[in-house]
Amino acid sequence: MKVLVIGSGAREHALVWKIAQSDRVSKIYCAPGNGGIQKIAECINIRANDINMLLNFALKEQIDLTVVGPEAPLVDGIVDIFEENGLKIFGPNKKAARLEGSKVYSKNFMDKYNIPTAKYITYETFQKAMEGLKDFDYPLVIKADGLAGGKGVLICENEIEAENGIVELMNNKKFGEAGEKIVIEEYLEGIEASLLCLINGENIVPMESARDYKKIYDNDEGPNTGGMGCFSPNTIFDEELKDKITKEILEPLKVGFKEENMIFKGVLFIGLMITNNGPKVLEFNVRMGDPETEVVLPRLESDIVDIFEKVIDGVLDKDDLKWTSKKCLTVITASEGYPIKYEKGKEISGLDNLDKDIIVFHGGTKKTEDSLVTNGGRVLAVTALANTLEEARRLAYRNIEKINFEGMYYRKDIGAL
Repeated sequence: MKVLVIGSGAREHALVWKIAQSDRVSKIYCAPGNGGIQKIAECINIRANDINMLLNFALKEQIDLTVVGPEAPLVDGIVDIFEENGLKIFGPNKKAARLEGSKVYSKNFMDKYNIPTAKYITYETFQKAMEGLKDFDYPLVIKADGLAGGKGVLICENEIEAENGIVELMNNKKFGEAGEKIVIEEYLEGIEASLLCLINGENIVPMESARDYKKIYDNDEGPNTGGMGCFSPNTIFDEELKDKITKEILEPLKVGFKEENMIFKGVLFIGLMITNNGPKVLEFNVRMGDPETEVVLPRLESDIVDIFEKVIDGVLDKDDLKWTSKKCLTVITASEGYPIKYEKGKEISGLDNLDKDIIVFHGGTKKTEDSLVTNGGRVLAVTALANTLEEARRLAYRNIEKINFEGMYYRKDIGAL
């Protein structure tokens, strides 16, 4: 069968890598792909949000299965459009994708169905938002309503930072229409955790857990990023916590889907904060997380193509997912200045000298005529699979030392903090 993967980051590289392991697949395309993906798939120069061109390509090439990586095309309704044209596609439809496409909708959904989350207030005008700051203690969190490339969440330590954040989002339109409405919410203390769930209509099947590191600097300091490293499974996920998440989050989700007549088929990423008062939802994403995908998929022993098709057909069962007991850890190498401002085009060296069992998923890379160069903020996800987390950590960092590009930066405490 022929498979099309949409996207260009390390998440999509991990998806292509896992799909390539299926005996059922004869050809993989990736649009637009990157410098690493092109080694195992044919990269097509179509942007991930150009739905019409993607549709035409899928129809022309008679694609058997399309897998959507990033959120934007899902929110724009790519699944609905592909299905209307008789194409099989993995991902939630436009209605379900609102859980990520609108923070206001998502928070209201959680509130309506008693899913534990941070206390919040929605604001639709600049003046009301500025006045509303008096109702919160610091630190607090400000979120742009719409999609902002993973950068629309601001953690503000004081009133000055909060006021500046509101000005940037609502007045200066830093993220365009995404900041026309905002959510201000309480800051939750605890341990972050990530849970990817496969949903095939009414049935929710959790995948293995992960722990992400959002802050740019060691010791969880500095601004938020798209994620600087990750490991799986998350050591905090014991049976008691799993039961709580099922009872307090997954079961109410099922009720919400039914009541809202929402047919969700795809992956729901649940960002969690494990507080002293139990697990609370930080956010819903309607696709696989990045870098969570890079540590969860290497632990998956089942054929991922079978899984995608069973989700689409509404027949997936938890027994369809087989996992290795090994631990997986990834460390992100980033461009100097990320997540604020960074340069591209820096030559990457050392990838040919890595241990044979190290997996490198490319995020922001591009292949030129004679070299591989940086093409984004998060450049590489250096990934190791081992019997223990400590061994996976040691392997990843030992191999990162062999990689080089001008201004390369990475956190030194992934898996240790």
